[in-house]
Amino acid sequence: MYTLGEAQLGDLELLTSGVFAPLRGFMDAADVATVDVRGTLADGTPWPVPVVLDVPAEVIPPDADHLVLQDQEGSPLAVLAITERLTRPAPGDPAAVSSAPVSSAAVSSAAVSSADGPELVRLAGPVTALREPEHGPFRQLRRRPAEVRAELAAAAGSPGTTGGNVLAYATRRPLNKRHIGQLRHFAGQLNARLLVLPLIAGPADVVTRPEALVRAVLAARQHLPADTLVIPVPLASRAGEPDQQTADLRAAAIAAAAYGATHLLADSPGVAGSPGGTKPGPADLPGVPIPVIGAGEWAYDPRSEVWRPLALIEPGVEQGELTDSELGALLDSGAEIPAWLAPPSVARELRRARPPRAERGLAIFFTGLSGSGKSTVARGLAEALIERGDRTVSLLDGDQVRHLLSAGLTFSRADRDLNIARIGFVAAEVARHGGIAICAPIAPYAQARATAREMVTEVGDFLLIYISTPVDVCAARDRKGLYAKARAGLIKGFTGVSDPYEEPRDADLVLDTSTMTRQQAVDAVLKLLITGGWLAAAPDESAEPNATARTSGSMLRLGPAVRRL
Repeated sequence: MYTLGEAQLGDLELLTSGVFAPLRGFMDAADVATVDVRGTLADGTPWPVPVVLDVPAEVIPPDADHLVLQDQEGSPLAVLAITERLTRPAPGDPAAVSSAPVSSAAVSSAAVSSADGPELVRLAGPVTALREPEHGPFRQLRRRPAEVRAELAAAAGSPGTTGGNVLAYATRRPLNKRHIGQLRHFAGQLNARLLVLPLIAGPADVVTRPEALVRAVLAARQHLPADTLVIPVPLASRAGEPDQQTADLRAAAIAAAAYGATHLLADSPGVAGSPGGTKPGPADLPGVPIPVIGAGEWAYDPRSEVWRPLALIEPGVEQGELTDSELGALLDSGAEIPAWLAPPSVARELRRARPPRAERGLAIFFTGLSGSGKSTVARGLAEALIERGDRTVSLLDGDQVRHLLSAGLTFSRADRDLNIARIGFVAAEVARHGGIAICAPIAPYAQARATAREMVTEVGDFLLIYISTPVDVCAARDRKGLYAKARAGLIKGFTGVSDPYEEPRDADLVLDTSTMTRQQAVDAVLKLLITGGWLAAAPDESAEPNATARTSGSMLRLGPAVRRL
């Protein structure tokens, strides 16, 4: 059996539900090659993107002729009849460039080579569904394509309805007033019914969680024609040529056509057929089954208080859309979302999905050598936050976790990674419910720290704080004599002596406790939390901005995403 990652689960559902018809399973090398060159399958059928399955070589015996595919709860979903097995293409091979869906799981990422992770094999063959998917938010909206096509066909012949045209729009972003204006405009031009497809495999833009994306799209639907359909689709972002945006657009066109769309509206102006994408027009995308229309450049006209094509607005008075980062900054600070950008119903969903940082869950993840002072600073920070009383706090100290959550684990690389994954899981649950989780393990490996960050950032925020105290200072503080034993060869695999510590390159704050007091270190973290918006400033702190950071530059430094104190 093989447990599929999120993107792979999405592809399996698209195969078994008929979204990826006429495909009956994962493509072989011949199909991948012809799709890359001509935009067709090997038999000449138009098809724009590869649909492939890469798995670790260790999960499939060399002589196996089938593989049971299961979800993350261990429930069997389908059986793959293996007709081809290939060593995963090396970087630079066309089959590797336009390959698997982009996924957070290392084994299914098109960007991961065997040198960076487990050896992968690519399996091809038809899949047979064992049962219908049952889990996932908004499952009742995730209808089979044949059912939706039948509904659209029946409605097309009813009196008082639009004709047979259906305009689809696939999105990973919440809809704002520009999207609403464009959809109404082009649906009117085509005399088409609207079909909105929130893409729910992988993170959503701005709101992160796919269920939040669906809620935001449903909130926008009340501003679209009454017969607008919303169908969530588990389509993962693709890696491919000539770029990921184009590969994603090709895959979205497949899904849209499967659900009965006759046209697809592309959000990016760069896909329009006209030079530079500044005017609406069809895009030339080999293998795509329906016309793709680029909307062209739109802006907000403050004089008429509507969104419209840029060419219709008097030059110099137009107002551009906020970028995702600008909108995110508004939400992080708790500021109002401009009325010209989003309807109130959508703004409410955005604020619910991404509350202000002062109300949002957070994991503060300390890492450093044994004896570096991370537990001391973590405890001091927890006490300071408890004294403030404005946030709930959970302390996950490395030694405590080892005795309880990770009892029985060794100090092997695999067990150390599992220990950090368990800490990341608990920290994510704390953050999910709006609390602050303070973690203080050694966490010597960058990949394990990245896994913890990924878990938490799905539901909250994550700050990595590196306690960079030199190893000789750590050894001098060692009351148990562990460093001495490790240097004498009595303890094997001791971090900093006989096992590596991979210094973080993505730390949000770096502290050296050999040149600062415990209180100075705690104050530096508090300063980071206040300036970042996770804590409100006390009156004395706001009056004296540097009150909590009276330390020299040699004592601390900030990561690339945080302003120097």
